[in-house]
Amino acid sequence: MRGARSHTRGVGDCCEPGGYDETFSKHFARRMARRYRRRGLSRSAQAIVSFLTDRGLEGARVLEIGGGVGELHVELLRQGAATATNLEISNSYETEAAELLERTGMAARVERRFLDIAQDPAEVERADVVVLHRVVCCYPDYERLLTAAASKTGRLLVFSHPPDNLVTRAVFWVDNSLRRIKGDTFRAFVHPPAAMLNVAVGSGLRDAYRWRGLGWCVVGFER
Repeated sequence: MRGARSHTRGVGDCCEPGGYDETFSKHFARRMARRYRRRGLSRSAQAIVSFLTDRGLEGARVLEIGGGVGELHVELLRQGAATATNLEISNSYETEAAELLERTGMAARVERRFLDIAQDPAEVERADVVVLHRVVCCYPDYERLLTAAASKTGRLLVFSHPPDNLVTRAVFWVDNSLRRIKGDTFRAFVHPPAAMLNVAVGSGLRDAYRWRGLGWCVVGFER
């Protein structure tokens, strides 16, 4: 991939090295790619695309943090964005991502990098649009992550998060407990939604969009 680089610094207190690669494995990547080929974008991803396209994507530079196989930024490119940069801290997605870019003819417009933006925000350039889909719940320090993301937002920031309710907390508790028993170091988090929104607003962004589905909520901000 053009511009790809390795990055080996830590990912906060969430897990020891290897936790992300074990959870977001090549098998997981193949499953996500197959699901996209069969069903297209999920409803929550469609909500993200709707927020961004309604505000105009023509010629935009997109920064996606944790975009996985890349289906979301590929769709944004189809909707008029000029380029996309994807940041990962797991290298398991690259085979499927390369296949998707080849099939869609988007390879020359996408840069994939291995870098933890919360640890090294200075290494990332500002973009018109910043996207985090199903990412904040996988990172222990949401404030640090969202502050870094907001600092790179030229115009629009959008992210998804699980709803903070008893059902979600119970599901996450069971999942984390099973991982602990198996020796898996990855943990998922139900961060407080109001506190996450406050991080973005405190970074100079305006709360502009809300969408809620069964398992995910989407919030969008404007500069």
